Amino acid sequence: MTEDAFAASRRLFDAATFIKSAPRLADIGADAGAEVAFAGRSNAGKSTALNALVGQKALARTSRTPGRTQMINLFGLGGEKEDAHYRLVDLPGYGFAKVPQAVRRQWGEAMGQYFAERQSLVGVVVIMDIRHPAKELDQQMLDYAAARGLPVLALLTKADKLGFGKIKQTVARLEREHPLPNGQWMAFSGTKNTNVREARAVIADWLMSAG
Repeated sequence: MTEDAFAASRRLFDAATFIKSAPRLADIGADAGAEVAFAGRSNAGKSTALNALVGQKALARTSRTPGRTQMINLFGLGGEKEDAHYRLVDLPGYGFAKVPQAVRRQWGEAMGQYFAERQSLVGVVVIMDIRHPAKELDQQMLDYAAARGLPVLALLTKADKLGFGKIKQTVARLEREHPLPNGQWMAFSGTKNTNVREARAVIADWLMSAG
């Protein structure tokens, strides 16, 4: 990745703005432009990762109660808002035990529909705690993306909790046991800025390559 590419991705993300929170897929807006979806377990650090990528402390709200937020949050990039051509879509966290089973079932059905039908979706970032990666629902997200032929960035958050050797070992094991033909595994820490600009550049390339 060239320095020019890193700079271009930084400019795109630095101008991120909140668009809206939508309770249903029908409310997220027109299926136009290009968007990247963020999915992850409720306690995997998705909001922290999003904030690190856009260089803001509270664009994506973090909560002390994982699983509480069941809204779909949309963010515009490049300084655009309501009709943003480039968007990040923060999907509701999954897998938290306190969320009622009926809600979890509805979430699964909605996500299956979103991944299958949303034509503006150009890539998927699956957020996983590096200490507890590749659980069943994480694999389901990876499978949704694979079924559509979408590129995937499997972002292993909280890498600051592990030593360098353990990080390297974990990534190597995941690459071996869960290969991503159209994606990559990447260790990440929003608090230590580990691979923040690298992840940002990957996502920006997906968006800008889509036109």
